[in-house]
Amino acid sequence: MSGKAASGGIGDRFGGVLSAPYTLIMKVLDIPMRAVQNAIGERRMPYVFLLPNFLLFGLFVFLPLILNVGYSLTGGSKLYLSERPFVGLGQYATLLDCTNHLQPSTCREDHFWRGVYNTITFVVLQVVFMVLFSLLTAVVLNMKIRGRGFFRAVYFFPVLLSPVVVALIWKWILQREGLLNGAITTLGGEKILFFVEPGWAMFWAVFVSIWAHMGFYTLILLAGLQAIPADIYEAAEMDGTKKWRAFHRLTLPLLMPNLIVVIVLSLIKGVQTFDEVFVLTGGGPGTATLLVVQYIYETAFSNQVQNFGLAGAASVMLGVVLFALTLLQLFFARKGEKPT
Repeated sequence: MSGKAASGGIGDRFGGVLSAPYTLIMKVLDIPMRAVQNAIGERRMPYVFLLPNFLLFGLFVFLPLILNVGYSLTGGSKLYLSERPFVGLGQYATLLDCTNHLQPSTCREDHFWRGVYNTITFVVLQVVFMVLFSLLTAVVLNMKIRGRGFFRAVYFFPVLLSPVVVALIWKWILQREGLLNGAITTLGGEKILFFVEPGWAMFWAVFVSIWAHMGFYTLILLAGLQAIPADIYEAAEMDGTKKWRAFHRLTLPLLMPNLIVVIVLSLIKGVQTFDEVFVLTGGGPGTATLLVVQYIYETAFSNQVQNFGLAGAASVMLGVVLFALTLLQLFFARKGEKPT
């Protein structure tokens, strides 16, 4: 007992030593906060705490957005807006100048339209297979299987990696002298030039993107599956309903809000894809995997003649698409919250 009392006394004294500077700091900070509260009133104090976030958000989001729109309305190669001539919607007209919009080669900015069609192809393939694989994985991981916690962690692990790291790993596997070609030649086959054939390059760009992000969407769908009451399946089983019919009639309708979130989020993510595909294929071969975001980056920073106005116009058009997808997500989210 005496030992416990001694240790308690030491702990109290140690805590008292640490609490003294903390109390002093809090009292010092309390002086300006009370002055602000007396000046603006207690009900307006939440805005004071939100102000730093608003400032950072405005500095790193709204200000670049305004500058980007400004650049899209100007021409020339100068960096500063004050030195760039105003051209109005000229940059947008340049991007939209096509004889036939379905044939990028007839467009004035053919790389932009190739990027548009490549992005559409990439997004459609990615979203369809992302949703299918994520749903299948979530259903399996929701079952009572051995090592379920381990497999959940394994599927989510790629999400924690940087997209650049993911692309470099798969580039090492898929290159001419890479791991996969080594396995193929060991089995008696011939090396496949994955980054030289356009079809293979797009396939692996989609595959790597799905591999990197599937865990996140699987987690969303798994949460939706676990929220479905088990009583529903027990009642269906008692009625003699087959498992595939129960999945079609019960699971999918109840999981639809989560599926809509996954579809919209994967659409937004797919349209924004840049780093992993850029590192993996560089947009090649040729322009086979050139996406819109890479076109914007190269037009503004990578090309010999940097065209900030054209890149700004392309990014504004891309921003409009992303804004529309975001509104679509909010619409379905609110629709899912309404009681049926």
